[in-house]
Amino acid sequence: MGMIRPFEEERIEIKEFKQMLSSCSSVQRRKDDDRFHDQPEKLALQSDHDVTETLICVTSGVSFVGIAIVNRLLLRGYSVRVLVTNEEELEKLREIAGNIDITNGTTMLTAVTADINEVQSLSDAFNGCQGVFHTAAFIDPAGLSGYSKAMAGIELKTCENVMVACSRTTTVRRCVLTSSLVACLWREDSSNCDNDPSSSSSSSTIINHHSWSDESVCLKNKLWYALGKLRAEKCAWRIIGEQKRVRLVTICAGLVTGPEFPHRNPTSTFAYLKGVQHMYAKGLLATVDVHRLADAHLLLFEAMDDEESFGRYICFDNVVQCQTEADDLARQLGSNATIITGNNPSPASPRFQLSNLKLSKLMMTTLGCNSNNNVI
Repeated sequence: MGMIRPFEEERIEIKEFKQMLSSCSSVQRRKDDDRFHDQPEKLALQSDHDVTETLICVTSGVSFVGIAIVNRLLLRGYSVRVLVTNEEELEKLREIAGNIDITNGTTMLTAVTADINEVQSLSDAFNGCQGVFHTAAFIDPAGLSGYSKAMAGIELKTCENVMVACSRTTTVRRCVLTSSLVACLWREDSSNCDNDPSSSSSSSTIINHHSWSDESVCLKNKLWYALGKLRAEKCAWRIIGEQKRVRLVTICAGLVTGPEFPHRNPTSTFAYLKGVQHMYAKGLLATVDVHRLADAHLLLFEAMDDEESFGRYICFDNVVQCQTEADDLARQLGSNATIITGNNPSPASPRFQLSNLKLSKLMMTTLGCNSNNNVI
């Protein structure tokens, strides 16, 4: 894939995050004095929901996506409990938090250690929280693009444990699960081409929140990342459906981009890109900036107050459809564009269409502005 640029942008982002945390800490101290009743800086979201006393737990909160979500939650005024599973994650969170004590439970950002293999441990970690964001972010111990069939099994089991824990924890009422667009794309078509994301037996060329990948296609073509996300998401809906106590939103995100994303999010990035040439050829290679994805998480969490605003959502902000866009993505990956385009720099028909209309309509309603998403 070539050389990836240094960590300068990551260092800048961590510095800005520390400054934001320091500001939030000052607000918390003033609030504890019972002399201050305003809220800290908010995102431009319109909601009647009172967030000042709401505690949210974020799993994998020190991951690429997790950090962005935690940042947005704190800016909105939520108190955030980051679930860590080992000392390394705890030290990373301490580094990000700077001089803020994340273990005394009196600041807007705190840490809790839990065993993701134990439902009771997770339930204890979630206790007192009104919502859970399960980012389902995993670090591949084998290195780049090593997301294996075993990891797909880990993803499924972890998601199952989180959902059962949410259902058993009396305070948790809402859960947001970070899934992936590849859980929607991979299906067999009439030409029986291997590794071909396409329509199912129906003639529809639209891929939206109703679409699901075919598990047999994922298995046959060893699309382990797609398989893991697919099985985990279906498991989540089954458990929540059986319990009928916690509301669930799943966000099927495109390839997550942002500052130095191939280095800061390597496992998901390179696992997502398996079969990239076929996605590109069919018009299904979509990306989403990590900060926009974090905004979508927060918006959908708050929208769950409305009985109709929960369920499954597709999230992307760009579809790679031409040589220029492929060149730009390849540059960010530190690679040559042929990795993406193969021998087809300009994809030909037939093409399929991605639709994030459900999310875009909600965003336009909530934010009161026009969206520049690709919608149909």
